[in-house]
Amino acid sequence: MRILFSVLASRSEAIMNALLQLKGIDKAFPGVKALSGAALNVYPGRVMALVGENGAGKSTMMKVLTGIYTRDAGSLLWLGKETTFNGPKSSQEAGIGIIHQELNLIPQLTIAENIFSRS
Repeated sequence: MRILFSVLASRSEAIMNALLQLKGIDKAFPGVKALSGAALNVYPGRVMALVGENGAGKSTMMKVLTGIYTRDAGSLLWLGKETTFNGPKSSQEAGIGIIHQELNLIPQLTIAENIFSRS
């Protein structure tokens, strides 16, 4: 798993603190170490992509971030404060949400309605 691209929106951003930091994240399932020491920093004004092969841990990392999975080790800092989200609702209330890849769209809905129907 790696960051494919990170676009700097402004030069002054370089001195800003990360909005979100995941450090030393471990997550294991029976027989599988999905994440080992994973890290991610998200800065204001940047557009980022998290890419990797199937099984690299991208979805697991996002599920740890949003509280769907509990991390086995590591820390999550949101706005500089150690945080643990207890599920998608608590992460959304803090301003963090993800849209899971779904192939089943509802044809009668608009794109926006399809996106928000999963919330």
